Amino acid sequence: MFHFRRYKGENKDFYLFFKNTLGFTPHNIPLYQIAFIHKSKSVDTGQGWRVNNERLEYLGDAVLSAIVAEFLYKKYPHQGEGFLTEMRSKLVSRANLNKLAQKIGLSQLIQYNRISQGVFKSIDGDAFEALVGAIYLEKGYKFTRRILINKIINIHLDVDAMAHTDWNFKSKLIDWGQKNHKKVSFEVERVMYQGHESRRQYDVRVKIDDTPAEHAIEYSIKAAEQLAAEKTYKKYQEEGIIPPHTDQP
Repeated sequence: MFHFRRYKGENKDFYLFFKNTLGFTPHNIPLYQIAFIHKSKSVDTGQGWRVNNERLEYLGDAVLSAIVAEFLYKKYPHQGEGFLTEMRSKLVSRANLNKLAQKIGLSQLIQYNRISQGVFKSIDGDAFEALVGAIYLEKGYKFTRRILINKIINIHLDVDAMAHTDWNFKSKLIDWGQKNHKKVSFEVERVMYQGHESRRQYDVRVKIDDTPAEHAIEYSIKAAEQLAAEKTYKKYQEEGIIPPHTDQP
């Protein structure tokens, strides 16, 4: 096992990220190193398997979902299940986690094959979930929850503003289609597996009158449909196909 003081001088950015952003000193340094290794830079152990952050990502996804669900349950005591489910989807969506990882400087620590950078649409959010998994394994659930709420959610996310952000672009796009006699449909073009069969990613394409529009990749079909619909809706607004005032109440 590496000692943090020895590692500090060799990886200043790594040290500063934990000290300044997360506010704690990790001890199992190899564990956190794995959290930042994308599958495109997998390390060969020489024992028949290759190491990357996919297993930690799988674990972190479950831990993050539980922490966010509990956080929202306590923050909004009078809101129903539908509101809480939609809010959790917003907070843990791949698009939001990608932005969050970039904002806190996590993206700078990820090891990946830069030649294929454009292919990896969720590399930042995946690494964030892997980091959550690593913290959970070393520090436990209560510590991980405290770090995520105090150092990440309360500082870097405006949850109340997100609560008022229109998330259901799928319904908005379908409503626009109905009013303008356009057929809006969603098609799963690819299913990709992230290391384990349980970690599927869905590539969903919007079609307008059977003409391909925007697409998106997410870990559930519903989330991919929402993101693809949002990209299509906003693009149509930019092109003047959908009037900007359509968003107004």
